Amino acid sequence: MSSTLAGILFIASLLLALVLCYKPLGDYMFSVYTGVKNSRVERVIYRFLGVNPDGEQRWGVYARSVLAFSVVSILFLYGLQRLQNHLFLSLGMEPVEPALAWNTAVSFVTNTNWQAYSGESTMGHLVQTAGLAVQNFVSAAVGMAVAIALVRGFARKKADTLGNFWVDLIRGTLRILLPISFVAAIVLVAGGAIQTFAEHSTWTTPAGGRQTFTPAAAASQEAIKDLGTNGGGIFNVNSAHPFENPTSWTNWIEIFLLLAIAFSLPRTFGRMVGDNRQGYAIVAVMATIFAISVTLTNWAELSAGGTVPQAVGAALEGRETRFGTSNSAMFASSTTLTSTGSVDSFHDSYTALGGGMLIFNMLLGEVAPGGVGSGLYGMLILAVITVFVAGLMVGRTPEYLGKKIGAREIKLASLYFLVTPMLVLIGTAVAMGTEAGRAAMLNTGPHGLSEILYAYTSASNNNGSAFAGVSVNTTFYNTTLALCMAFGRFVPIVLTLALAGSLAQQAPVPASAGTLPTYRPQFVGLVVGVTIILVALTFLPALALGPLAEGIR
Repeated sequence: MSSTLAGILFIASLLLALVLCYKPLGDYMFSVYTGVKNSRVERVIYRFLGVNPDGEQRWGVYARSVLAFSVVSILFLYGLQRLQNHLFLSLGMEPVEPALAWNTAVSFVTNTNWQAYSGESTMGHLVQTAGLAVQNFVSAAVGMAVAIALVRGFARKKADTLGNFWVDLIRGTLRILLPISFVAAIVLVAGGAIQTFAEHSTWTTPAGGRQTFTPAAAASQEAIKDLGTNGGGIFNVNSAHPFENPTSWTNWIEIFLLLAIAFSLPRTFGRMVGDNRQGYAIVAVMATIFAISVTLTNWAELSAGGTVPQAVGAALEGRETRFGTSNSAMFASSTTLTSTGSVDSFHDSYTALGGGMLIFNMLLGEVAPGGVGSGLYGMLILAVITVFVAGLMVGRTPEYLGKKIGAREIKLASLYFLVTPMLVLIGTAVAMGTEAGRAAMLNTGPHGLSEILYAYTSASNNNGSAFAGVSVNTTFYNTTLALCMAFGRFVPIVLTLALAGSLAQQAPVPASAGTLPTYRPQFVGLVVGVTIILVALTFLPALALGPLAEGIR
């Protein structure tokens, strides 16, 4: 009873903190992206890049800037890994193997942070900080920039431009992500997380063996990996490692960081479109789905079937005893509902239905609240689909925020939604249907399918967490999963920016008696229903063959 009460208090205090930060953080981000003044540091960066901060970009130029920046980032990070043995602070690490370096470069640039390696035995301090940690900042800032560009598309009237990508990127990094991460890193150090560039240390274990430990700048990378919904950890066990996540209260801090920006961005959206009620509606959709997921995941783990789980009161295998089942389930739900690969428990050890819920969270498109930026623009596109469906019901051209949702807009929104299912289902089918894919599987039957489905769902949705049970550090998986990450990130971004450009060019349509109010509980319910039903219809066969079959047998 005491552990159950502690879990309830843990979740309740976390939700209260998110409610309290919704307005101030959302308003602050609004001021960052709508302000006209540039700091001295920003002006220096603009001059170095040759960027005119006062010049705005059409959607195509904005999209090309995103893609160009991302391609250069992938090449830089790939080269850094391949040359790490020639660099200082390498700790004697060998160059990262080409297929793995390609996978890792794409992974961190796409904000996926999928890791097919053990960080403490693969990469030195320089690659971890100047390579991976930097991408934790800028990949998150890219997602936020794209979300803001889409919001400008709704807010602007007869406009050809969506802002300036370079300004949005730099402001998001320097004014939002960097200061919050700095404070969070200090808090984590105070809680016991390590922050050092020391060399390897070796000691004798109680059993008489020798063990080598690789220290790291863990606190600083932990802060941004969670705040930016990245997830790539320095240590193999990620946030279950006491040097990354030492105590129950640091676990609370890390979950808060996962959710804070994504849950506050709807406030920024409401301010930018001039109607805070729209922001409340969007965050209500996110919160409703989030609450359902957390409740069902906790139920599945706390009332697990089987003699041993029932005897101890929960499914405990694969959980950190410092956190317990409920707090681990909360972390797992948060990390799979955001585009975060950070974990504090072993997802492969979850019950069949609990693990299935984690897969379902990602299949939703990670919109509740989703990744920083990507969750907001994903939810807004689902809102566009919802008003289109509602328009069909009453026989009128749908509108959202005064913009008509015509043929071009709904085609772009539909293509956005179809990208991830294609990548997930095709990738899973190829892996299950080829010898190279099956050779890496450690389990067969429904659970083996669930592990493969989880991997391609995680990669295609830019999540990065894993079920394990699959030896993914092979040429086949490094290549195919990286392709899913790249297409799963950049194709939706281009479609989102194209939609934003189309909306920005429109003149506002006055509201009429037939206009669907998009700030009332009715609309919130419609968006929740459309989101869940679309995913259920698309992925039910795959889920039925995997986690559902395993859970009911």
